[in-house]
Amino acid sequence: MSLPSSFRSTYVFSRRTLAAALATLAAAGLLTACGTGDAATDEVAPKGGKGTGINLGPDQHRIREQKVDAIAAELPAGVRDRGTLSVGVATGSVPPLSFYATDDKTPIGVELDIATLVADTLGVKPQFQPVSWENLFVGLDSGKFDGVFSNVTVTEERKDKYDFATYRKDQLAFEAKKGSGWKVGGPQDVAGRTVAVSSGTNQEKILLDWSEQNVKAGRKPVSIKYFQTATDYYLALQSGRIDAYLGPNPSAAYHVASAGQTEIVGTYSGGGAGLQGEIAATTKKGSGLVAAYAAALDHVIQDGSYAKVLARWGLSAEAVPRSEINPRGLPRVAK
Repeated sequence: MSLPSSFRSTYVFSRRTLAAALATLAAAGLLTACGTGDAATDEVAPKGGKGTGINLGPDQHRIREQKVDAIAAELPAGVRDRGTLSVGVATGSVPPLSFYATDDKTPIGVELDIATLVADTLGVKPQFQPVSWENLFVGLDSGKFDGVFSNVTVTEERKDKYDFATYRKDQLAFEAKKGSGWKVGGPQDVAGRTVAVSSGTNQEKILLDWSEQNVKAGRKPVSIKYFQTATDYYLALQSGRIDAYLGPNPSAAYHVASAGQTEIVGTYSGGGAGLQGEIAATTKKGSGLVAAYAAALDHVIQDGSYAKVLARWGLSAEAVPRSEINPRGLPRVAK
């Protein structure tokens, strides 16, 4: 996501704030840890939940692919001969995108899993390079990175300098207490409701617009609430002080899967009305890599490994049917 200017989404989780939130939930008896007790196999799952939970350990047992020679042949000769793919990922991001495992040094997450599938299909070894958000683009510009897999949204402005091969929808989500029986599909569904949102984010802008539309239509406005931390949002949900929290779908889906006390009651494009935002593998414009990325992504989408990765992190709702090269992006920001 990480949209420019007023379209920027702020994620409420970091590795440590996630740990604090989960610790609070565990203390309240809402969360249990599974596994052998070894830090390398740490997992989180809802109390009494079925299955193995979400693996947060450094040994990820990632889903892997086989090399496809015809697709690997689309790589530029220099990359193919080198045998490695330098991949930029953002540090300090949010579960389940790219974050650190329980050893606090191994990067894990859905973005790394998808990049691994692509690299396997291309017959090269991924070399992950965790950097700050702004340095992802510095690395692309300098040629340090062959690509970035780090929740980058396609925008018209970014297309001036970079090529894109899409692999996930850019989605926001309304998260409510489990069993609410409530579904959100548009402004009318939040009229008179109390919804929390992070200040200065794209989702706040959308919620304010919806509230204004409700008032103009003679419906009640939205009561918008703001909290300081992820823990505060989730405790407010459990106590009934808010009806829902509107935030990025990946963090909401992760919380639903790990805590088991909430549910997603509606999703909405991060691009707003009339445009489905798209998350994409990003490479320097004209590098010759984007066609290989798109072909590899199409292959893993078709053979099912892509779906398994998304399901592993609770992001099946963000699946795309195919990878598109440089699709319509979020509009330019007026200067």
